Amino acid sequence: MNRARARLLGVEIDPLDRAALLAEVASLLHRGQASTIAYANVHVLNTALGDEGLRRFLADADVVYADGIGVVYGAALTGQRLPERMTGADWIWDFAALASGRWRVFWLGGEPGVSEAAAARLRETHPALQIETDHGFHEDVPALIARINAFAPQVLLVGMGTPLQERWVARWRSELAAPVVWVVGATHDVISGRVSRGPQWLHQRQEWLARLWVEPGRLWRRYLLGNSAFFLRVLGQRLRIRGP
Repeated sequence: MNRARARLLGVEIDPLDRAALLAEVASLLHRGQASTIAYANVHVLNTALGDEGLRRFLADADVVYADGIGVVYGAALTGQRLPERMTGADWIWDFAALASGRWRVFWLGGEPGVSEAAAARLRETHPALQIETDHGFHEDVPALIARINAFAPQVLLVGMGTPLQERWVARWRSELAAPVVWVVGATHDVISGRVSRGPQWLHQRQEWLARLWVEPGRLWRRYLLGNSAFFLRVLGQRLRIRGP
């Protein structure tokens, strides 16, 4: 990477906007080497503080981009710049347009039928998209990997939530033939319509607040407590940078 990465709570994040992220995917495929793409949001960075395997996964990833506005704000508080936050629901349509008629894609994750429904929605707009799917609850992982490799995708999307998806990729990456493996969280839930993003006027400005609006019982601890802890830690990083 020629560009300078931002560094938040010990994790390096690439200063990419959506166009640059997709250009990076194309570049990784052109190189043809086994590559991994990850994202950073407040939940990921908070979790990484107590999870050495997740920290190592993020450090080894070829690309780490800002998935949440909190990370963009956190970078700004420490005198760094990240140009944009991009959840999977933001970039997946542009990615599908880029991949259509060009790359094979395998989407793994979610409850049975969910990633399949999400892929069907993408094909409605991009009928030439070659995409196969499967759910994320397999006991016979070698058989699953054989199926993925038989499809020969250029890009494998893995959505199991953090830190499970990162652990899964770290464990099985050497056996996955896909040149690019990309962890994508719960993007399938949103694209399939299983989970709402909340009011458009809100999720375009504060995605975390829109998600809290939709699922307060499940997410209040992650966002209300997690966001507060994150910004206290970022302020601590800022004070350490400035010194006495």
